[in-house]
Amino acid sequence: MKNLRIILIGCLAVVSLWAADVSGKWSYEMAGRNGNTMTSNLTLKADGDKLTGSVSGRNGDTDISDGKIDGDNISFTVLREFNGNKITQNYKGKVDGDAIHFAMTMEGGRGAGKPREFDAHRAK
Repeated sequence: MKNLRIILIGCLAVVSLWAADVSGKWSYEMAGRNGNTMTSNLTLKADGDKLTGSVSGRNGDTDISDGKIDGDNISFTVLREFNGNKITQNYKGKVDGDAIHFAMTMEGGRGAGKPREFDAHRAK
């Protein structure tokens, strides 16, 4: 039984090493209203296969929820409220070194359902 525990702990350690290292600050630009470019920041913290952090926006930072890491793939949700309307932003990304290639879809609000693609880069 003791050997089985050691093997399981070893396997978990190896899986953790395969997970992408996304902890830290990231920055990205996305086209906003009227073609204006908006710069946003992500602060991410990885803990095994769980991901926490926040996303900056016009109204300050918003915590992420349902954050997951699966190898080089990450996903999380951001819930925002604008003028009494609730908007859910679903982020899915693939980590590639110091970049994350994202596709973000929205539920509610303008632009719902249309994926928006962008790259976030690790802040130096």
